[in-house]
Amino acid sequence: MNRAVGDARPSEAVLAELEALSRRLRLKYIRQEAPEVCLTAKAQRWEPAEMLRVLLSAEIEGRERSAIENRRRAARFPAGKTFDTWDGARSSISPATQKALRSLEWVDRHENIVVCGPSGTGKSHLCEAIGHQAVTAGMKVVWFSVEDLGALVRRHRVDDSIAKAFTPILRAQLVIVDDIGLLPLSADAAEGLYRLIDAAYEKRSLAISSNLHPSGFDQLMDRTIATALVDRLLHHAHVLVTEGDSIRQADALAGKGVTPLA
Repeated sequence: MNRAVGDARPSEAVLAELEALSRRLRLKYIRQEAPEVCLTAKAQRWEPAEMLRVLLSAEIEGRERSAIENRRRAARFPAGKTFDTWDGARSSISPATQKALRSLEWVDRHENIVVCGPSGTGKSHLCEAIGHQAVTAGMKVVWFSVEDLGALVRRHRVDDSIAKAFTPILRAQLVIVDDIGLLPLSADAAEGLYRLIDAAYEKRSLAISSNLHPSGFDQLMDRTIATALVDRLLHHAHVLVTEGDSIRQADALAGKGVTPLA
């Protein structure tokens, strides 16, 4: 059927060819947006350069979104907690310090942060939110529990490749280690934490959450390892001490986070 005179729809043959060309060039987002953009361009009488600009912008924006999601998946964040759900007013960390953390300038300087304090005071949430912020800013981030590091040491002890095991980790600009001191550390976990801190020293940034202040790490591991570990960790570190009652417990007592049963 012939199209009516003045029909603003682009030619189906042209769209089919544009789709085929986009596939060959792997322009996924241009391929997705082209039909709507072509329709709008014809209806509004855009100049060819404007249509090209819009299509290329769609490709760039789509690739950036995809890259962020790929980095987010690779980071292996545990809970998806971001600054969107962070209530800075409930944290004992000063607003000025929170703002400085969110700027990520300390990551560019290869500095570390150690967030220590009682359970439920927002340590893990803050570290994960910083990780998501870094991913959005274009940085590669990886997340570990301290026992993940122990498992890494055990896997690579078999073929004596422990040192090499940490090389891929340091391709990330920010490495996050969560919940030190919550449970007793195995010898492998202590070794893994030391090896990570030693390998990252003055090269990459670490964000660590702990129930213990680093000065008490000798309660968790051999004193010799603890001394060497803390010396490297704190040389270029900001130590943030959280205080107060558990936010989780306060929310639970207030009935937040659940749907009433009746």
